[in-house]
Amino acid sequence: MDSRNLFSGRITRTPVSPAAALLVVFLLAYPGFASDFFVFQIGAYSLILGTIALSLMMLAGYGGMVSLAQLTVAGFAGYLVAILGVNSVGVMGLGWPWWLTVPVAIAAAVLLSTFVGAISVRTEGIYTIMITLAIAVAFFYFVRQNYVLFNGFTGFAGVEPPTLAGLYWRDPAPFYYLTLAVAAFFYWAVLHGSRTTFGLSLQAIRDNPRRMNALGFNVALHRVFAYTLAGLIAGTAGVLLVWFNGRISPGSVGVDIVIDILVIAVVGGMRHPAGPFLGAIAFVLLENFAIDLIDRERFNTVIGLAFLLVVLFSPDGILGLWNRARARLRTATPASRLAGGAGNNDRQPAGLIEQTQQWR
Repeated sequence: MDSRNLFSGRITRTPVSPAAALLVVFLLAYPGFASDFFVFQIGAYSLILGTIALSLMMLAGYGGMVSLAQLTVAGFAGYLVAILGVNSVGVMGLGWPWWLTVPVAIAAAVLLSTFVGAISVRTEGIYTIMITLAIAVAFFYFVRQNYVLFNGFTGFAGVEPPTLAGLYWRDPAPFYYLTLAVAAFFYWAVLHGSRTTFGLSLQAIRDNPRRMNALGFNVALHRVFAYTLAGLIAGTAGVLLVWFNGRISPGSVGVDIVIDILVIAVVGGMRHPAGPFLGAIAFVLLENFAIDLIDRERFNTVIGLAFLLVVLFSPDGILGLWNRARARLRTATPASRLAGGAGNNDRQPAGLIEQTQQWR
C-alpha cells in the first residue's frame, strides 16, 4: 500500500451533542453565578493545570511517550516572563513589554521541549519516564541554587498580567475567560490534530514504530515534533500559571507538582483531550476542600489512593468510567439498538482502527 495513502480514510464529522452544547453554555456563564473564589481559584486554576496535563496527554495518549518534564517546560516559560518582564524583588526584571515577553517565553519553552524530545525519543517506556524526570529534577535544583538569573530559593514575585481595554487581566472574570479561551483553543487543536495525517501517523508509530519505519516514516522526527507541539501548549499554560500565582519559585516546579501533572492526566483519562481537564477539576477540588475532611498533611495520601483506585478499576480514568456508563445506557435503550451503531461516535480518531488494520 502506498504510504501516502495510509491514512487517507474519510473522517466523518460528529454533530455537536446537546450535552456538549450545555457544557459550553455552562462554561461561558460560569462567572455570572459563581463567586470570585470559584471563578479564579477553582475554574481558572483547573483550566491551567488541565492545559499543562493536556500536553502530557498528547504525548502519552497519542505518541506513547510519558514525559514528566511538561511542568518544567511550563515553569521555564513562567521564569522567563518574570526575568524579561517586570517583577517586584529587584532581581533581573528587564522591563520588556508583555507583548514581547510572552512570545519570547513561549518560544523558549518550545525550544526546551524540543531539546527534551531530542534526548528522550530514542528511548521507550520506563527509560523515557526516567530521562524526563531527571530533566525535571535537574531544572528544579538549578533554579533553586542559581541566584544570578533565577534568584534562587526566593524566586520572583510581583509578576502581573497586563491591563488591556480597561480590563486588568488578573481580575477573576477576565482571567477566567482568558484561561478558558486558551484551554478551548488547545483542546480543539489537539482533538482535530489527532485526525490529521501527522496525528494518525503519530498514533500508528505509538502502536508499531518498526512497521512505520519500514513504511518510510521518520519515527524520531515525528516524536520530536510532537514534543515541540506539546511545548507550545505547556509554555502557554506556564505564562498563565505565573500570572495566576503572581510569582514563581523553585516550589512551582518541584518534583511533587511534576508528579501531580501525571496524576491529573491519568485520573482524568489519557485517551481523549477532555480527560486532563476532568482530572484537573477533581484535583483542584480535592486540593481546596480536602482540608475540611481530613488533615491537610494527608492530602497526598488521598490523591495517591484516588490514583490507585482509578488505575485498578478504570485505566481510562474518569472519562473511561463515563464512556462505559454511557455505552451501557445506550445498550439498554431499545431505540439505540434499532439505530444501529449509535455508539460508533465514541471512536476517536474516526476510522483509525480500520485504517491501521489494513497494513498490520
